[in-house]
Amino acid sequence: MSRHLEPGERIVKTEALHGGITAEMRRLTISTRDGGTRDLVLRTFVDPFFEEHAEDLLNREAGVLSLLAGTGVPTPGPVAVDPAAAHCEYPSLLMTHLQGRTVLDDEGLEARVPLLARQLVAIHALQPAERPREYEAWTTADAVVPPDGADAVAWAAATGVIRKPPPPYEGRFLHRDFHPGNVLFEVPPPGPAGPRITGVVDWVQTSWGPADLDVAHCSTNLALLHGPAWGMRFAEAYEKAGGVLAAAAGERLYWRLLDALAFAAGAQWVARPWQEAGRAELTTRAVEARLDAYVTALMDALG
Repeated sequence: MSRHLEPGERIVKTEALHGGITAEMRRLTISTRDGGTRDLVLRTFVDPFFEEHAEDLLNREAGVLSLLAGTGVPTPGPVAVDPAAAHCEYPSLLMTHLQGRTVLDDEGLEARVPLLARQLVAIHALQPAERPREYEAWTTADAVVPPDGADAVAWAAATGVIRKPPPPYEGRFLHRDFHPGNVLFEVPPPGPAGPRITGVVDWVQTSWGPADLDVAHCSTNLALLHGPAWGMRFAEAYEKAGGVLAAAAGERLYWRLLDALAFAAGAQWVARPWQEAGRAELTTRAVEARLDAYVTALMDALG
């Protein structure tokens, strides 16, 4: 890292940042020549699956961060990237540090959800000179395995929905992994100011596709973090913020289920970092129960 610091600077402290799912994150505190400090963030892929795909993922993220500079979407700036681990122990991306923190608590959610919705609308409004890759589905009907004890009838019907061809859609610039764990907030003490978003991070999955898919992913995460009712409410908040979703209920259902059913095989992946971030009650079983309730609610409301 020292090769990318200013002359006379050095790393004086490292701190693990919790809440991430696919990578290890560290804040590096740098002493500056004038006696002060500044921070950088190091993103490192250590999981064998993501390490194998790190070259594409990190190069893509570095490119997207450069593309988003000056757009008004608050993102880190890329400093250096080592996608093949030529200089680091693992593939890594060094970037600027943003103020704020992830907030995964139930308290204050009512105020944060509209901010999430407005931020996502702003992301979808971006018109890059070069479109990112087309979105990829993260599951298929044949790959879906319901959690133990799930509503078999509801899950069979839900799986049937995503077995159909994708509905037509108008493409948008997608974050593709937009959820509370990838959004930084500044939360002041109780008062009239209220929370504000200071950053959106983790752009490795940036894609081109339907706005419904980003809304679906945030909805699923809200359902698992805070309860199925919150997952059901996010689409309404997105539309209230000016976003446009598929007109037909069946099309909305397709995108919502395409995302939700992908979590069936990876509940433990999301449960672990949430527990590390302070949500000890979100065991794998608890997350699976909320996922089952959310899928059932979707089928009841839109099916």
